[in-house]
Amino acid sequence: MSDEELQANLETTDLKSIEDLSQAYRRITGELSKVIVGQRQVIEELLIAMLAGGHCLLQGVPGLAKTLMVHTLADSLGLSFNRIQFTPDLMPADITGTEVIQEDKTTGSREFRFLEGPVFANVVLADEINRTPPKTQAALLEAMQEHQVTAGGKRHKLPEPFFVLATQNPIEQEGTYPLPEAQLDRFMFEVLVDYPSEEEEFEIVRQTTADKKPTVKEVLSHAELTGLQEIVRKVPVADHVIRYAMQFSRLTRQRPAKQGEPDNNVPDFVKEYVSWGAGPRASQYLILGAKARSLLHGRAYVSTEDVRAVAPPVLRHRIITNFNAEAEGITTDEIVHRLAEVIPQGASAGQSKSPLPEIFKTADSL
Repeated sequence: MSDEELQANLETTDLKSIEDLSQAYRRITGELSKVIVGQRQVIEELLIAMLAGGHCLLQGVPGLAKTLMVHTLADSLGLSFNRIQFTPDLMPADITGTEVIQEDKTTGSREFRFLEGPVFANVVLADEINRTPPKTQAALLEAMQEHQVTAGGKRHKLPEPFFVLATQNPIEQEGTYPLPEAQLDRFMFEVLVDYPSEEEEFEIVRQTTADKKPTVKEVLSHAELTGLQEIVRKVPVADHVIRYAMQFSRLTRQRPAKQGEPDNNVPDFVKEYVSWGAGPRASQYLILGAKARSLLHGRAYVSTEDVRAVAPPVLRHRIITNFNAEAEGITTDEIVHRLAEVIPQGASAGQSKSPLPEIFKTADSL
């Protein structure tokens, strides 16, 4: 994208809406702080995913208020909320709904009628999604990708906007069924919910043991949220930022170069620790996430810093490490951090000492 095209897109972007979104972000975090102590990074990543129209996988040990956080966020956005507790005996129809025979008492005729399941809500919390067998996990695939449910040969559209926020317990191993990679790839972010600090835990104990129960006000309506999602898509992105985001995905892939294509110069640490890399959906979500983050921070353009900020939640569940990484304690976050260090950040990176300067060769004119 040339400078003229970038400027033209900047001029067409609704700057007032961007300011409204930045103010809404502050109001939402203010409302959530009435109920949720700390976890600012988690809240920001959830809002980024919602503005980008993506789904989230929350990873954290029990007792960190993951369910409360999601429910409170839905209330602040005026969205309908349903919670599904995944168990080993849960069936697909328990999620999507089922057809039942209904009799018309006036005529005596019978017909099939579809009863909607709990997936028919704006925000669906899939609690402990790894505790149910793959058959039931797969019931969410069509809903997440197509925003619809098929039953009895008929398609039933889900309410818009639609988000799936799933939780996993990383320390529970007995009776669990890890999500397949194909379903993990449907989640835009994997968000890590960590322990609170000492002061945050003190405030949690003080608030939750009192007799007052805070109430959360609605900050955004359905129409406003949908409008903000449309604005996210309109945010312009320079070509060198797109190429920068692509490198986070492409440099995780170990593959021989195709005929007529240059070698992708995979770093040595990727060759040593990674079995499978991220696919093209990761590059798409990196740009969408960076767009949403730039708007939350009051900017009408996307920088490489926005891409770096969303890279860990986008990539941590898409990079499959090998035995060497497990033996040496190398996590996917560590691999993403190393990638951020070796990928140049600007169109002038051709003069840097990075071993990967050629990725901006086509962006020198920007």
